[in-house]
Amino acid sequence: MLHIYRQITALKRCAPVVIAQKREQVERFPFESVQLVPKPATHFLRRFWFRQLRNMPWQISDAELRALLGVVSAIDARILHIYFGQIAVHLLPLIRAWKNPSIVSFHGADVTVDMDRPTYREATRQMLAAVKLVLVRSESLRRALADLGCDPEKIELQRTGIPLEEFPFHERTFPSNGEWRFVQAGRLIEKKGLPVAFRAFAFFVRQYPNATLTIAGEGPLLDDLRRLARELSIEEHVSFTGFLSQEQLRDIYYRSHIFLHPSQTGRDGNQEGIPNSMLEAMASGLPVFATQHGGIPEAIENDVSGVLVPERNHQKLAQALLNAAQAPNFLSRIAGSGAEVVRKEFDLQSQAQRLEDIYLRLIGLRR
Repeated sequence: MLHIYRQITALKRCAPVVIAQKREQVERFPFESVQLVPKPATHFLRRFWFRQLRNMPWQISDAELRALLGVVSAIDARILHIYFGQIAVHLLPLIRAWKNPSIVSFHGADVTVDMDRPTYREATRQMLAAVKLVLVRSESLRRALADLGCDPEKIELQRTGIPLEEFPFHERTFPSNGEWRFVQAGRLIEKKGLPVAFRAFAFFVRQYPNATLTIAGEGPLLDDLRRLARELSIEEHVSFTGFLSQEQLRDIYYRSHIFLHPSQTGRDGNQEGIPNSMLEAMASGLPVFATQHGGIPEAIENDVSGVLVPERNHQKLAQALLNAAQAPNFLSRIAGSGAEVVRKEFDLQSQAQRLEDIYLRLIGLRR
């Protein structure tokens, strides 16, 4: 994932080695220090046995454990940093067998999804007890993990880092002719609140018929969203770009006037930490309209560094957009404040330095 790649490649004092099951998108992620431990031929059967017959998360086999221990020994690893809580559950035998410190990072869904299932909840608790340190990208995730039973002393805040040089602040000029350009970027999944954005935009278009909405991303809800656009009679105003490179996405940010991100809790419990696309938009100077959800209020103070409305409330979002369209000075002010928040709290270099401080502390070296 891009935010993990950014974090790894920003490290200066530590030498990361990635251990993965397979290598994909080499052109997009040109990282050399990769060790592959492929899935065994019996992986599918083992996963089926755990999940379908035992109703619990699968864990690596003895053969996989031996292979992974061989890799970390061969590279003389000092710390094992596992990204995503559910991956750490799969690797619990490795965490227990390895003698050096293990860290797990939580990002959102890995705290909430499946936690209503007792066996999944118990496996997560066992993993949290086994690791040395737990990193979270938002205070909302810290609270969720404490509610799961994680020792609060183990949990530390580690923000997502945004490469500010890739998203320099540009002051926006807002349209006087009604040609407003909105954008929402991210996976087309339930927790992104895209139907709420569509319904709010449909209200907005009634007053500003030249407005457009760009949806940047791909995901399983694409067909449903196309259908909803037709039902709301906004299909001529909405464009779906599919997957975009960072350069293409950045160009859309700079051509747009407002960024939408009305996140909501999914039916499976899936929640946001702090969305990366939202932080990138804020850094670029886009005013952001989002929801009081997950970790979003930790980056946006309502009417100060953005606008927050309740989850699943397209009427409130529509009214906020209509009000803002009459107040360009307000939009400029929250855009500037939002960019400043990202610069102070979410700078990639600062967050990478903090992560290295954590690594060095755990292995007993001074900064």
